[in-house]
Amino acid sequence: MFRYGDEEKDLQCSFCGKKQEEVKRLVAGPSVYICDECIEVCNEIVSEDLPDEADDEEFSLPTPAEIFEHLNEYVVGQERAKKVISVAVYNHYKRIFSPLKSTNNTEIEKSNILLIGPTGCGKTLIARTLANILEVPFAIVDSTALTEAGYVGEDVENILLRLIQAADFDFNEAEKGIIYIDEIDKIARKADNPSITRDVSGEGVQQALLKIIEGTVADVPPQSGRKHPHQEYIQIDTNNILFICGGAFVGLEEVIERRMNENVVGFGSEVSSLSEKERMEILKEVEPEDLLEYGFIPELAGRIPVTTTLNKLDEDDLVRILQEPRNSLVDQYRSLFEIEDVNLKFTPDALREVASEAIERDTGARALRSIIERAMLDIMYDVPDDDEIEECVVTAEAIRGDEKPIRVYPGEREEKESA
Repeated sequence: MFRYGDEEKDLQCSFCGKKQEEVKRLVAGPSVYICDECIEVCNEIVSEDLPDEADDEEFSLPTPAEIFEHLNEYVVGQERAKKVISVAVYNHYKRIFSPLKSTNNTEIEKSNILLIGPTGCGKTLIARTLANILEVPFAIVDSTALTEAGYVGEDVENILLRLIQAADFDFNEAEKGIIYIDEIDKIARKADNPSITRDVSGEGVQQALLKIIEGTVADVPPQSGRKHPHQEYIQIDTNNILFICGGAFVGLEEVIERRMNENVVGFGSEVSSLSEKERMEILKEVEPEDLLEYGFIPELAGRIPVTTTLNKLDEDDLVRILQEPRNSLVDQYRSLFEIEDVNLKFTPDALREVASEAIERDTGARALRSIIERAMLDIMYDVPDDDEIEECVVTAEAIRGDEKPIRVYPGEREEKESA
C-alpha cells in the first residue's frame, strides 16, 4: 500500500514492473498501472487477431469477365471452357465472401468443376492460373497415386496436407484454396458391376474423395504418410475448398454416342473412325449419367456439377502458345539469352516446325519445351563461354536437327544487310 507522500516515486507498471521514471507514460486504472510500452505490445497482439476478418472484407473478387480476360493472358484458345470456368469460380467465391450469406437462409452448395480434354490441352494451366488470379493457395494431386485407406499408396487426406503446405500452414487461407485432381478418369470403376474384390484405386478412392469434395472437417496427418491410431491430426474444413478435376476420359464419347443412339457420320459408322473434331463435339454433350456408365459412383458425379470440355490443340494453337501468352516459351528463352547479352530470334518456320513435331508426339503443349531444349542444347552450352556472339537465330533446320542455330558475330549483320 502506497503512502500519500511517496506515491509518485513508488509507482510502477503492473505488467512489466518498470518504474514511472523508466517509461514515457504510466496510465492508472483501478489499483493497477500500465506503461506506454506495454500498451503498444497489447495493441500489436490485438491487431494480430484481426486480419482474418479484415481479409474477408478486403477480398476483391473479380467478375467473370475479368477472370476470363486474365485467363486469356495465359491460356490460348479453349474459349468456351474458359467462360464456363470463369462463371463457376466467380459463383464459388461469391458464395464464400458475399455479405448476404449471413442474412439469407438459402444455403448455396459449392460447384466443383470437371475438365474433360486430351493431355496437354491446358487443364492444369487453367487451374493454376485461376489460383494465381485469386491469390489463393493451390495444390495438384495425381489421382493414380491415391488408394483406399490401409493399402499401399497415398491416403486421400494427404492432398489436403499439400494445400496446407502451399498456404504456409495458414488454415484460414488453405480453407479457401483450390485443389486440382489430375487424371480423375483413372479412378473410374473398371466394370459396370461392383467387383467381389476390392478396387482399392478405383471405387474405393471415389468413396474416400467424396467426403472431402462435398465438404467436411477432415483429419489430416501432420506429415505425409499413413494414419495410425496414436497420431495427432490437423483438422481442416473443406466446405469452401474448390476442387477442379481433370482427365482425358478416353472412350467416354462411345458412352455418350450410345446414349444419344445416333450415328454421327452415317449409318453403321464406328466411333473409333470419327475425327478428333467430331469426338469433341460428342464430348460436349456429356451428361451425369454418362459419367456413371463410365465408372463414377453417383454421389461423386453429383458433387462435380460443372462440366466442360477442352479441345485438342492443333498446329496453329501450338504456334500461338509458343509466343503469345505471358511467360511464353519464346520469351523465356529470350530472357535466358539476354542475361548473356545475346539477342535470340526464332524464325516463323522454326516455330511452325516445333508445333508440327509436338503434333506428331500427340502430347499437346507438353512437348514444346523438350523440342526446343533439344534443338538449343549446343548453343546454350557454348554461349556462356563465347563473349563475341551477338545474335542467335533458330531456324526450322535447327529444330529438325539438320543444322545448328545460326550464330551472328559483330559486323556480320551489317555485311548481310548490305549484301
